[in-house]
Amino acid sequence: MAFSEFLGNERIVAALRGALRSDRVPHAMLFSGPRGVGKYALARMFAQSANCERLKDDFCGACETCKRIALLADREKLIEQGLAERGESADAATVERVPLILQTHPDVWAIVPDPVRLKTPVARPMLRIGQLRAVQRAAYFQPMGRRRLFILDGAETMHWNVANVFLKILEEPPGSATLILTAPSPYALLPTIVSRCMQFHFAPLSQPDVENILKEKTDRKPSDLKLAAQLAEGSPGLAIEMNVEETAGRRRNALHILERAARGQVFAQLFVDTSAFAKDRESSFEDQLGVFYGLLSDLLELTSGLKHPILRNVPLAKELETLAKSIDSRWVMRAIAGFDELHTGARRNLNRQLGLDALAASLAPES
Repeated sequence: MAFSEFLGNERIVAALRGALRSDRVPHAMLFSGPRGVGKYALARMFAQSANCERLKDDFCGACETCKRIALLADREKLIEQGLAERGESADAATVERVPLILQTHPDVWAIVPDPVRLKTPVARPMLRIGQLRAVQRAAYFQPMGRRRLFILDGAETMHWNVANVFLKILEEPPGSATLILTAPSPYALLPTIVSRCMQFHFAPLSQPDVENILKEKTDRKPSDLKLAAQLAEGSPGLAIEMNVEETAGRRRNALHILERAARGQVFAQLFVDTSAFAKDRESSFEDQLGVFYGLLSDLLELTSGLKHPILRNVPLAKELETLAKSIDSRWVMRAIAGFDELHTGARRNLNRQLGLDALAASLAPES
């Protein structure tokens, strides 16, 4: 096991190895990019390399330190253990007093959004102030090995007032510790936090690379394997955990909503479709909005007069091409702006069902 096992984003891997080789490791880094593209995995590998007992700019995977840090790969198991130890009925004070911290080696912590309970998790897990204060205290301890590493996975879930606690660590960074934040985009974090981090943006992998990973790590049949690689849009992590039928069905349902909205079809049926989509509990509302954004991105390609449009939803190419003939790029941009407002409103506790209904109705053609 070594960095060579990590597929894609070779320039980022090379930059991280160079930092280790020259002993110029940043005190804070931001790994941004799509979910499932390998940000957390590479952060864990970097933690192994920074403390490997045998290598300086890579990790052997065989020494005791490498083995212990490698256990962080099984996040779900560690989260279950942490929640079980804290208790299923923990109140708000206990959640902050006993923060959820994943630790398999004294020098490496993984901080993940806290779902609070195992049996009935909260709808929107987030990084909490108790977790950040624990990092703030521990960051200044001297490492037992070469370097202390703190991986804050899902840094975008920090409330902005809570993020100010974390900002204090970045303003006075400890010399023997590195903090690695992961987020889908730098714009999801406070600018003051982003400005104090060295940024690395992870690009999606090619479809053949995703297919190769699926062949190695799953036993999907060839047809499902190819479809999963297409639907994952370059994120092998999503492809591995994906229920292909549900994911494909979710995209078809979202496209039906856009089709009915664009054609001004009977609103009763349109609202039935939006209700079913909004009540889907298998995915977060942010992921649901991401489905619409992906479809609208394809429609923008198709309505902009490009000779060779590159579609994200290849299995729906025919349906998208048909819809594109009945709308124009102005309609697509209006739809995108509407979903932007819906996303902002959802963060302020807007009723998502009513918001989606209103948006769909507003996209009907003017009489």
